[in-house]
Amino acid sequence: MEPLVALMRRYVNDYTNRHDTSVCAEIMEPDYTLRMGPHEVAGRDELYIPAARKQFTEFPGLCLTVHEIVTNGERLAMRFSEHGRSVRHDGAAAVWTGLGLYRWNGRKLVDNFVEQDYLSRRRQLAGGPTAVVEAPATAPWDTVALAPDPTAELAVREWIAADEGGATVDDSGPLLADGSSQVDDLFSAGPDVAFRVTRTGTYSGGLDVDPAMVGRRATLHMVGLVRVEGGRVVGGHVVRDRLGLTRSLKAVGSPS
Repeated sequence: MEPLVALMRRYVNDYTNRHDTSVCAEIMEPDYTLRMGPHEVAGRDELYIPAARKQFTEFPGLCLTVHEIVTNGERLAMRFSEHGRSVRHDGAAAVWTGLGLYRWNGRKLVDNFVEQDYLSRRRQLAGGPTAVVEAPATAPWDTVALAPDPTAELAVREWIAADEGGATVDDSGPLLADGSSQVDDLFSAGPDVAFRVTRTGTYSGGLDVDPAMVGRRATLHMVGLVRVEGGRVVGGHVVRDRLGLTRSLKAVGSPS
């Protein structure tokens, strides 16, 4: 088994699905940093573990299901779903997608760019229909490391800059118009390319906010994993911080 994949198996099975935060010290460095949307959770013991415990308390039966893993041996991308029932919402159930880009130092994890579709979770917990858990990856822990492909990386950078479609996203539409994208992180494993992007533009609609917010300047974070064939993106998945965008627009207030 690939060493980084073996570490992630412990992350999923021993830590997350058993809710055993004592495992964190064995798989993460003390300065482990999680970056999600505009937020940075830096410090394994001081900030990360308390945040994880809070999640496990709200969702005492929380499960993480892995749908896809790719790695080049130094970096790893994992697409997953988390699902469970919330004690804060009278036992309402929810399923929400996520995508994480992990880095390690050859021994332990050091950081992770991740997005989870918390807007979908919020809507489900508020009484909306519960989503369906996608089928798990057949053999995620047998994933073989593939060498980076600079040509595939260039194709994805051009695809991001052109803001083209071709990947599975949520159901909210484009969200931002007249936007520009900053690539915060990008790596490849053979034809698969993972990235984190900060996109800035004008809000074009699609969220649970005052329609008067359309036209406001806004920022949207997203994490993606796509496949390149023949020099073009042919498919993949993107998870966007829709809840963060919703909150930022509501904080602005109605235009005068």
